[in-house]
This record gives sequence, C-alpha cells and structure tokens, in this order.
Amino acid sequence: MADKDKKMTVEEAGRKGGEATADSHDKEFYQEIGKKGGETTSEKHGKEFYQEIGKKGGESTADNHDKEFYQEIGKKGGEATADSHDKDFYQEIGEKGGNARAKNNGED
Repeated sequence: MADKDKKMTVEEAGRKGGEATADSHDKEFYQEIGKKGGETTSEKHGKEFYQEIGKKGGESTADNHDKEFYQEIGKKGGEATADSHDKDFYQEIGEKGGNARAKNNGED
C-alpha cells in the first residue's frame, strides 16, 4: 500500500509518458511534429533568432571540441556529400563559388 501512496516526480512522469509515446509512434510521427514545431518557431521568430542560436551553438561547440573533432566531422560530411552527389553538382557549386569570388574581387 505504501507504493500506491507514493507520487511520481515530474521527471518520472515525463519519462514514462515519453516511453509510452515512443512505443506507440513511428519515425514519421516525430518528423511531422518536428516539422510543425519548426514552422511555428519560424513564424514566431525572425531570421535574427536563428542567427543568434546558431552563433551560441557554434561558440559552445568550439569551446568544447578541438581541431581533430572538426577534421573528423568535415571528413564525414565530405564523404556523405560525395556519396549523394555527382560531377554536375560539384561543377555547379564550383562555378557559383568562382563567380562569387570574382564579384567580390571586382573581376568580370
């Protein structure tokens, strides 16, 4: 009877609810609610909001990681990009980069 009288903490109730939700929903459910949440946040906050949280996140990451961390994630990102894009993709982004550089340097 003593167990019946014990109340759950907010943390315990949240964990229990989260586990029940995870058991009864699939990946698409979480993608959909994430999309809705992102759209709502975007409507409530402007571009500056995302710039500020991105800056804070970048500074925090830089404070907590070294050069090797960035080398590793850069390598993984490069490999993933190479696996999902073809030669035309690289030609297009190379041309865009070259044009932007020329514009910034006053070249034609």
